[in-house]
Amino acid sequence: MLALTLAAALGACKAKPEDKPADNTAQNQRDKSAVPTADQAGQNKSDVTVAADVRKSLMNDSALSTNAHNCKVVVNNGVVTLAGPVANTDEKAKIEALATAVAGVTKVVNQLEIAP
Repeated sequence: MLALTLAAALGACKAKPEDKPADNTAQNQRDKSAVPTADQAGQNKSDVTVAADVRKSLMNDSALSTNAHNCKVVVNNGVVTLAGPVANTDEKAKIEALATAVAGVTKVVNQLEIAP
């Protein structure tokens, strides 16, 4: 009986054929020229601290979507660039406000996009 239950549970966990895996390769290729990447982030103590503080601020807001929690945060000389998909315009504005409120941020460049 246990074996049948486990087999049924495993079968239910398999992806359906119509489900496609998440693949944002095309978006990442497009973003290469327009959005700063992690290797372009400042490595000085101030920029590293600002990046960590912005990320903590986003992660501490449980109202944000998973995409919002996973948006790109790149900091260089106090300038925070935000990129990636978010749920809606309210979430986009909220992320920008959270980043702006972090000590050490001189400017926020909001390149977040509304997910289709």
